[in-house]
Amino acid sequence: MNMDKILSRLPIKALRKRIPLVPVVRMYGVIAAQGSPLRPAINLSTLAEPLERAFAMKGARAVALAINSPGGSPVQSALVHDRIRLLADEKKLPVYVFCEDVAASGGYWIACAGDEIYAAETSIIGSIGVIAATFGFEGAIEKLGVERRLYTAGDKKSLLDPFSPVQEDDLKRLAALQKEIHDAFKRHVRRRREGRLKASERKLFSGEFWTGAKAEGLGLTDGIGDLKAVMREKFGDKVRLPLVGAGKSWLQRRLGFTTQLAAMNLPGDLLATAEVRAHWARYGL
Repeated sequence: MNMDKILSRLPIKALRKRIPLVPVVRMYGVIAAQGSPLRPAINLSTLAEPLERAFAMKGARAVALAINSPGGSPVQSALVHDRIRLLADEKKLPVYVFCEDVAASGGYWIACAGDEIYAAETSIIGSIGVIAATFGFEGAIEKLGVERRLYTAGDKKSLLDPFSPVQEDDLKRLAALQKEIHDAFKRHVRRRREGRLKASERKLFSGEFWTGAKAEGLGLTDGIGDLKAVMREKFGDKVRLPLVGAGKSWLQRRLGFTTQLAAMNLPGDLLATAEVRAHWARYGL
């Protein structure tokens, strides 16, 4: 009698115990402290519950993470990463990360939570660096005949004010801040990818990004493959891959999308959406 016939005769509960289980948590969007219906964001607030449920799922053999993010907040990147590793160590479960369109900058920071990282050949991986972008409006307010009035207590309180001329000392302070964050990023990648990096740090930590095919050769990932195929290869063709998402409040379950719409700040969300598009556009997406 073949195995399929044996399994088909087992009670449902017994059958589920025998079939490997790997919960899947999806992470999509820019990494930011807050998101909205128009701009989904990755942060610890929205991911804490699904991560807890995934790692606590009875019979889980591992946890898989599907990441699609161009980066964002370094603080939220670190918080999400650290929560994943805390749960993985507590539950003694391996973590497999699957990079989709892009896992760059903060997206790659989170991806390093994986014991193994996989990507598609055409995924965008890397961008291990720090970026800051702003606008200068001092010329515009002069043309409009607007007088800028700024009052501070503390001579550095108006650092990089977009309505004032750029000060050399401000740029030096910004550069020092970026270097500190970049150094933390580099330490993080060295620690999590210890013994697997295959290129010089000057190349890897320049802020450059690569396709998934090249990232594997650089040691930033461990292979090419999609979530279902790799999990079947590791745990068998019958592996169950339940998607674990964020739970909804009683009001959201009753009213659906209405509560989210009520909480929207449309003008602010539209401006923020343009900023989000800029994050994705850096990688041609």
